[in-house]
Order: sequence, then C-alpha cells, then structure tokens
Amino acid sequence: MIRNFSDHAANERTFLAWVRTAIALMGFGFVVERFDLFLRASPIVVASHSTTSHNLRLGELAGLALMAAGLIVLVVAIARFIATARLIDDPAEHKGPGARFDIALASLLFLVGAALFGYLAFSLAVR
Repeated sequence: MIRNFSDHAANERTFLAWVRTAIALMGFGFVVERFDLFLRASPIVVASHSTTSHNLRLGELAGLALMAAGLIVLVVAIARFIATARLIDDPAEHKGPGARFDIALASLLFLVGAALFGYLAFSLAVR
C-alpha cells in the first residue's frame, strides 16, 4: 500500500491537468500563427492591400508567445509536481504554495487574448 495514495493521486491529476493546459496553449499558439498565414493568403486581404506586413507580424508574435507560454507552464508544472510529491511524503506540516503563478498565468492569457481580439477587430474593420 502506498502511503498517502489519495494525495499522490490528486497531485498526479493536477499535474496532468497542467500538462493538458500546456499542450492546449502550444496548440492554440500554432493555430494563431497559422491563422496569420491564412490572412495573408486571403483574397479579400490581398485585393484590398490594407493589411501591412507590420500588422500581420502581431499574429506571428502572439502565436510564438502562446507556444512559449505553454513550454513555461510545462516546466513549472513539472517543478510543482515534484515539489508537491516531496511535501506529501514529508511528515512535517507545510504552507500551501499560493496562487501567484496561477494569477500570473491568467493575467498573461488575458493580455494575449485582448491583443488578439484587438488585432482581429482591427483586421476586420480595415476591410
């Protein structure tokens, strides 16, 4: 029997949720970057010539930022999983890790989402 099995299982489920989040971030970053390529190839954009290459670079940068955020989330998830597993096995009492990382990640995603919303709204308004 594994000591504190339910705690270890909860830690593993949490870790796997963070891994899914990291994969989703990287996948969404790839989609955003490819959507930028779609906008370049779109006949509406090509015909109007209103979207400059400077505006199209935002999609590429946002896609790369989301992919990098996914990698950072994965690294932090691994570190938190290992640290929590050690704390579960430690008989001493410890404080929780806090929610600073979670709040920072949510803030980053909000900023990237707001930038993408503005970018898409601007692209549609210029047409």
